[in-house]
Amino acid sequence: MHNSDPVRISGPNALSAVEAARQIAAGSLSSEALVTACIDRILERDNLVRAWVCVDTEGAQRAARACDASAATGPLHGVPVAVKDVIDVHGLPTEMGSPIYAGYHPLADASCVALLRAAGAVILGKTVTAEFAGIAAGPTRNPLSPTRTPGGSSSGSAAAVADYMVPIAFGTQTGGSILRPASYCGVLGFKPSYNTVNRAGLKFAAESFDTIGHLARSVEDIDLVWRVLTGQPQRALPDLQSPPRLALFLTHYWHRASPETVAAIASVTTRLAADGIIVEDIAVPDGFEILSDARRTINNYERARAMSWEWHNRRDEISPQLSQVIADGSIIKFEDYVEAKKLVEHWRHWFAAETHSYDAVLTPAADGEALEGIESTGSSAFQEVWTMLHVPAISLPLAQGPNGLPVGVQFVGKLHRDNELLALSKWLMDRLSVSETIPNLKHAYTQ
Repeated sequence: MHNSDPVRISGPNALSAVEAARQIAAGSLSSEALVTACIDRILERDNLVRAWVCVDTEGAQRAARACDASAATGPLHGVPVAVKDVIDVHGLPTEMGSPIYAGYHPLADASCVALLRAAGAVILGKTVTAEFAGIAAGPTRNPLSPTRTPGGSSSGSAAAVADYMVPIAFGTQTGGSILRPASYCGVLGFKPSYNTVNRAGLKFAAESFDTIGHLARSVEDIDLVWRVLTGQPQRALPDLQSPPRLALFLTHYWHRASPETVAAIASVTTRLAADGIIVEDIAVPDGFEILSDARRTINNYERARAMSWEWHNRRDEISPQLSQVIADGSIIKFEDYVEAKKLVEHWRHWFAAETHSYDAVLTPAADGEALEGIESTGSSAFQEVWTMLHVPAISLPLAQGPNGLPVGVQFVGKLHRDNELLALSKWLMDRLSVSETIPNLKHAYTQ
């Protein structure tokens, strides 16, 4: 439950990125005022939430003043952005949640960061990640209920966006590291089609799955950043030309779903039906569950090799959880790794064929509300399939659980049809009113 009465958020830091950029361009809001409001919120709240590794107060304010003194340089002109601390930012440390990289400063921005800077964004700082974007949790707490996890590994990014410290934050997903924290913290999390966002400057976990995405409080903000990252022209999200065809696919992990996740899926399908949208079931095919074994093989094999230097030179500074993954991956045979990759490829073809007549698949985003305690970041069971299949996925905050905390619902699109998934997501958010579902979510932040 929440620890105190709801607190209303009303400053510039409550604006969406789209609205903030519009006001800055119109001259009714300065970038410096927006950045200062975000910094003030961090100073007020981060001793509790602990979402940030570092906040570049001076650098961000200097960049904001430069934005205010110049004509707009792009669609994110003057808008602050946070970066998960496995992604390089010039001038700031990249420590990856590990003592091994304490004080390490990269020479250059990662590609995704450089693209946002070129579009006018102000880099506010680095957000907490689980160790090397893995499973050993960092110190971040869920801003909606600080005794609970925000999810991982993009824990700081989700918490910072949810707590109105910043409108946009980068995350990465190898299993479920964007979708799950988005669900737990009540924000939107977008994992694009695999490798559509350039990964230069990212510390790899498992390169067959690693995807850079982002978290925000509106679909429009997700789309704004997506278009910058992919070089597409900015435009308003289009209306759907016809009612969508949706499929329901509960995966082989449905038995793990909590009552609130079961209720969230039922609620969304019922509300869609009231709007004339029929959601058709897709049965879990025989053999599909083996995907989870294949994921472990690929993940562990690639993780062991990505961490080769750290393993052989600084092993005693790696957590027991990650050490076990690396040790397991080090003994996997190459032939078994190749067979696992072939299996995943088979199911990618199956998914494309099975869903060709649907606009998206509806599926759980997480197995329930955020877990009590911050030692575990939660399970990736309901996200990992879609990461493996390389398709775009988004978590929308469409339900709540028994403790009044958010429960996300996931929508999965077709490979490289990310634009269509975002347009559908806007349509869904407009019709499945979050304000009615979670009436106090925006204001239910503890002091």
